Amino acid sequence: MRKYNIANYVRYKTEVEAALKRVNKPVDGDYTYLTNEEIIINFLPLVETLARKQSTSDQASGVLSINDLLQEGAAGLTAAVGKLDRTVLAESDDQEKTIKSFLSKRIKGAIRRAVDINRGDVRIPEHKLNEIRRNPKDEKMVAMFFNSVFSSIDDKPPGDDENMAYQVVDKSEPYNIGLLNAYLLQLMKKHLTIQQYEVLRLSFGLDCDKHSANEIASKLEINVNTAHVRISQIKRDAIQCLIDNVDSSQVLDYL
Repeated sequence: MRKYNIANYVRYKTEVEAALKRVNKPVDGDYTYLTNEEIIINFLPLVETLARKQSTSDQASGVLSINDLLQEGAAGLTAAVGKLDRTVLAESDDQEKTIKSFLSKRIKGAIRRAVDINRGDVRIPEHKLNEIRRNPKDEKMVAMFFNSVFSSIDDKPPGDDENMAYQVVDKSEPYNIGLLNAYLLQLMKKHLTIQQYEVLRLSFGLDCDKHSANEIASKLEINVNTAHVRISQIKRDAIQCLIDNVDSSQVLDYL
């Protein structure tokens, strides 16, 4: 658990306020003539707003302090500004709304990833969750669901996800990671062998800290010399077993 340091937070607030007084502001809502650094400074208050909101959530509580969340959010802001398409921005009827939507999504994503990494929990990438919801009768939905759950949270959708021209505001409801873990454990107990269950549980830290392949091999008395290959195979077989045995209605009930 990260401790809250009020002195650092006050110092951060003071530095941001001073920077905002010095930096150029958009004129008549036009951001295109501002430098990347100026845009970053102008949107630091947005980082604080999103970080403070996340700091009170069940997911972040006791995991990262507000100072940590501010740092992660600022890093997400900086990366997002570097991907701004100024041509698209110039063509927007409402630059303020366009740029704020674009930056907010990436700031929140950076903060959530940091929280998830420190919690050791599993997330469904938002673009995959939305895709599943849009195709409830697709036969491949169950496979999409489990492959998304157990894939890296850094997985990117194909195409131009980072391109502003293709941005769509994400209106999906946030999902409870604790409920997701409980849901997965329930299905795993029902459909997997003990070995498969333990490998997935320990690999993804569903109710514990994440374990390395060697640590799992040691716990389950698997030859450590072939741990990575064997554990990877068991994970693949376990996920496929879930895909083959879980009914689509159960996935929709969760979603």
